[in-house]
Amino acid sequence: MKLSRRKFIRDSSLSMAGAMFLPKSVLQDLSFEGGHILGLQLYSVRDDMKNDPSGTLKQLADMGYKNVEHANYIDGKFYGYTPAQFKKLLDGLGLKMPSGHTVMNASDYDKSKNDFTDKWKQTIHDAATVGQHYVISPWLDENLRKSYDDLLGFLDVFNKCGELCKKSGLKFGYHNHDFEFKYYLNGKKIYDIILEKTDPKLVMQQLDTGNMYGAGGRALDIISQHPGRFESMHVKDEIKSSGKGEMDDEYESTVLGKGIMPVKEIIDLAKKSGGTTEFIIEQESYQGKTPVECAKADLAVMKGWGY
Repeated sequence: MKLSRRKFIRDSSLSMAGAMFLPKSVLQDLSFEGGHILGLQLYSVRDDMKNDPSGTLKQLADMGYKNVEHANYIDGKFYGYTPAQFKKLLDGLGLKMPSGHTVMNASDYDKSKNDFTDKWKQTIHDAATVGQHYVISPWLDENLRKSYDDLLGFLDVFNKCGELCKKSGLKFGYHNHDFEFKYYLNGKKIYDIILEKTDPKLVMQQLDTGNMYGAGGRALDIISQHPGRFESMHVKDEIKSSGKGEMDDEYESTVLGKGIMPVKEIIDLAKKSGGTTEFIIEQESYQGKTPVECAKADLAVMKGWGY
């Protein structure tokens, strides 16, 4: 049975304890080509990464990728490697990992101590070790968004996490799905509340252009309404779902330029006025192609568009 991205995110958990923070001098420098970073979310090739992480990363490097974004930090390891080991693997292939996805849950903040748990502090430490610049939480548990006050309380934790990340030279971020555009609290769309109540100096937003589509969100409108708020972007194209894809949704992702979204117009606007410097390709459904074939095709399209 295929594991959906949402279920994968919800079920992922960490079990680390104790941490120190790395000095900023240890953090990996980021290289910007043409004023931006272009990379691949490794969830796009999740089965390949599960079966052969090093071989899959080599394939990506050989086809021209310079940056990747992880979706697998479990028990203090990235795809089964310690942070130091994974950074060595990336370095050997000429790859960098400027961002990664790790869910921050309510249990990661101890209200009685007004502090983050050692487990979450270790998460930040390991992100710094592997060379991340952004620590991005790609989910918001339903229990944290049942009421306006509950949501505001956890968004305050978002800002606190921004302060925590800042100590290690990192920045905390949030990645949207579709519920943020479907549901309202106190007459406001959840995504609008998130943007309003998080400090952009502490919490960056990674705009997923495809996740919102089935819920009525349109990336061009969001970027125009909130200029400068989206330091990072998941670049996707969407088609009507065949019912055979990885998601049980009305739409599914496809090779860039083959779907119904104005992808180039979106990324050009993001680069011009959205504040976007990191463009991360993600494709979760493949329409008969292999994930690696799709990753190669997506990269060629982005390069053809000047990215």
